[in-house]
Formats: sequence, C-alpha cells, structure tokens
Amino acid sequence: MEDLKVAIGSDHGGYEYKEKIIDYLKARNIPYVDLGTHTKEACDYPEIARAVCERVISGKSNRGILVCGTGIGMSIAANKVRGIRAALCGDTYSARVSRAHNNANILCLGERVIGEHLALDIVDIWLKTGFEGGRHKRRVDLIE
Repeated sequence: MEDLKVAIGSDHGGYEYKEKIIDYLKARNIPYVDLGTHTKEACDYPEIARAVCERVISGKSNRGILVCGTGIGMSIAANKVRGIRAALCGDTYSARVSRAHNNANILCLGERVIGEHLALDIVDIWLKTGFEGGRHKRRVDLIE
C-alpha cells in the first residue's frame, strides 16, 4: 500500500461521517489534514471541495475524502478541478474499482444516503486499493 496522506473535508451535511472517518484514520495512524467544516453550521461545500482538491493536486496529500449529504455536490465540485478524479461511491465494489481501474484520487460519500458502517467499509477498501495500471492507465491518460 502506498504511503497515504489524506485530505478530508465535509459540509454540514457530512460533518458526522467526516468525524467518524477521522477516527478511522487516527486508529490506523494514517496521516490526514481536516480542511473543514468544523461545525454543523451551514456552509458552502464547493469551498471545502476546492481546498481538499488543491491539497491533492499540490501533492501535499495523495488522496482526498469529501462528504456531504448525498455526495453529489462534492463530486461535481471536485471534478471541476483539473487532475482530480473524484468518485462518488455508495458500495464497496465501486470503491475498489474506482481505485483499481480509474485511479480515483478523491472519494465522495453521502452521509444521508448510506449507513455509517458501509461508509467506513467503503473508506477502508478505497484506501487499501491500488491502481492496476496497464490498459486502465491508457484510459485514465485519455481522461487527463
């Protein structure tokens, strides 16, 4: 497994899961930076998405996790950033394949649409899965 450095962020709709994911990262000694939000007060998810994406693009972090109510807004915002391949995942198979085949560098989750244990399983699989390269690299290169 690569040397992980995770940037994480959420809006108010994903705040509780962000905190649970941070507990997961701490328990596994995975370095992370929390880019907000730090309360349950309403905030603008595009600003959080941009901060996490910029950290990944800069190389300060090599993976990012974004959580909002559905994961859709974060996914849309993140995929506007050149070099980001954000995957909205609601199941473990998609999480694994988003890494293995698409080399996703941002995971998006929806707190209001999946259960907490599933969310943590998705995070676990997504962080442990590497990019297979080969024929998939050619396709990722075409995206870029």
